[in-house]
Amino acid sequence: MTRFSQTRASIGEFVRTLVLVLGFTVTASLPAAPTVSAQDPSLPTFKSSVNLVPISAVVHDRKGRPVSALTAADFEVFDKGVRRRIVDFQVDRTSPLSLALVVDASGSMVMGPRLPFARKVVEHMLADLAEGRDEVGLFTFDQDLHEERSFTYHPAGLDRAVGSVEPFGTTSLYDAIAATARRFDPRPSARRAIVVFTDGLDTSSKLTPPEVSALASSIDVPVYIVVTVSPIDYAQHVEREGNGQPQARGDLRDLAQWTGGDLLWSTASESAGVRAFQILSELRHQYLIAIEAAADTEWRPLDIRVRDPKLTVRARSGYFNRELSQSR
Repeated sequence: MTRFSQTRASIGEFVRTLVLVLGFTVTASLPAAPTVSAQDPSLPTFKSSVNLVPISAVVHDRKGRPVSALTAADFEVFDKGVRRRIVDFQVDRTSPLSLALVVDASGSMVMGPRLPFARKVVEHMLADLAEGRDEVGLFTFDQDLHEERSFTYHPAGLDRAVGSVEPFGTTSLYDAIAATARRFDPRPSARRAIVVFTDGLDTSSKLTPPEVSALASSIDVPVYIVVTVSPIDYAQHVEREGNGQPQARGDLRDLAQWTGGDLLWSTASESAGVRAFQILSELRHQYLIAIEAAADTEWRPLDIRVRDPKLTVRARSGYFNRELSQSR
């Protein structure tokens, strides 16, 4: 059993309890009028009476490039180890995005170029969103999460709010990601993500990376973490990683990838545009898959596979059928 599988199994009871306490909705329907792939007309269309589990999946080739020409027949979905039938499959690349941009405003971000690099990536991301179509909210965090701008379809000018941030206080990075994930609970958009800009340090969170990744993946919101540090900091991280030394940023990679997101590095202003493009390109190339929710109240680990061994897929790590639990 892989480390990933072991962690997913061990946090199941935690997710079940915390989801009920916090009021997460962890199963949801896809949009009322989905675009089913024309390449596989045998797929049934969405029925509103069926409790579906939406799954956002990103597929890459061996060179790390998004793969966008797959059909439902190319995917396999395993729910707690059992293969499940795909009941809905969407490949529409034009549907809007819903993003939460979360900027670390804790005291450690005042060191060197950390905050300026983060501001630069935010600026590029906002510039690449479609006015009036894509939705974005802006948050900062130190010990607590702060809403700087509520979700809006008009991203112009939001970068000025980041420019006024004055770093201060301790860092509750993991708690901030969990709190932001909760903001997505009632939002209907199928293509959504949390993008966090940080130096990767956490000094005061109550939650752990496995707990946060479980909460985020249970509502199908990928978490992308952009670590903004100097080239020297990055080189030191690589050296420690090569020596097998445990470090917090390694936990962040697990957290991100277990939600279907990723950990990226921005070590110069010139890389800001590349990182912004990389994240938005992945989100616009998501496959939107749905299976019928299992008829129990347990944490259900998911394993999404593609048949071609040369391709890799990232998707949420599991779900919890809260709707069924509430009805009992």
